[in-house]
Amino acid sequence: MIRRTLVLGLAASLCGITAAAAQDLPEDKVAIWTLQGENASISSANLTDRYYVNGLHLGYVSGTDGVPDFLRGVGNAVWGGGQMRFAVSLNQQIFTPGNTAAFTQPPGDQPYAGMLYGNFALYRDVQDSRSILGLTLGLVGPLAFGEETQDGFHDLIGQGHPNGWHNQLANEPLGELTSGRTWRLPTGTLFGLETDALPNLNVGVGNMRIYAESGAAIRIGQGLDSDYGVPRLFPGPSGGDAFRPTRPVAWYVFLGADGQGVMRDITLDGNDFRGGPSVKLDPYVGELEAGAAIMVFGTRLTYTQVMQSQEFEHQKGGPHQLGSLALSVRF
Repeated sequence: MIRRTLVLGLAASLCGITAAAAQDLPEDKVAIWTLQGENASISSANLTDRYYVNGLHLGYVSGTDGVPDFLRGVGNAVWGGGQMRFAVSLNQQIFTPGNTAAFTQPPGDQPYAGMLYGNFALYRDVQDSRSILGLTLGLVGPLAFGEETQDGFHDLIGQGHPNGWHNQLANEPLGELTSGRTWRLPTGTLFGLETDALPNLNVGVGNMRIYAESGAAIRIGQGLDSDYGVPRLFPGPSGGDAFRPTRPVAWYVFLGADGQGVMRDITLDGNDFRGGPSVKLDPYVGELEAGAAIMVFGTRLTYTQVMQSQEFEHQKGGPHQLGSLALSVRF
């Protein structure tokens, strides 16, 4: 059932569930830089330094005039036109067990893992939707510097080091093709403020992850047509790094939910070509998200609080929680 969902989801996301007309949008030749951090320490749980611990993202999105011709041709072939941007980013994600005091890998607990990867993406905007097609290339293992990043941060804040990084997943190259679409559906006004809904569909296929994700968010604020929601590191729902303020000050608050069908996650299933730590993943994962965004002086600041159901069997500590903070600047 999950396999069929993934196949149908990929086809729908690439080709479009609805035939959105590629209406003319004003050109936007300004590039955008984004710095983003996700961390599990922003949580009401007693044990915060566990599972998906930290994510870092540095991203660049071109202006609408900065897309190479061959990529524009790919976009035209896949989507049939629309306004396009090219994006590239460098990302790191870190995962640890719930029990970081143990020197041996705790049985049935999340393996230690660091992932370092680049993502190359093509954005396509029309009047009421944004589509993103991406290719991720990178690696998992000691060369991702997960241990060094976590230990260095703990040194800065005066905390001890986890004791089990010598058990982490071995070095292995990673690859993944991702495709997603977010629709923007205005729903009128409330107390003089704009409201809308952002249904979305995202899929990923590769040895990094195989999953399908779908959900929706509702927003209230001003200038909602400035973006397609807040950015998140995959596999969470993301509106992307690109934004274009349509008023001097744009802002919104939002509430959302999504569900994921997961067939493969290397941080849980372990290395492909050698033995090592692993757990049995839960094929169905749900999330609740809430947060806010403000756009002023060509800058967007967003914050998202995420509550996530268990990702593997015997996961402890209740729903996993994390915060995601992103700063994007137009140059």
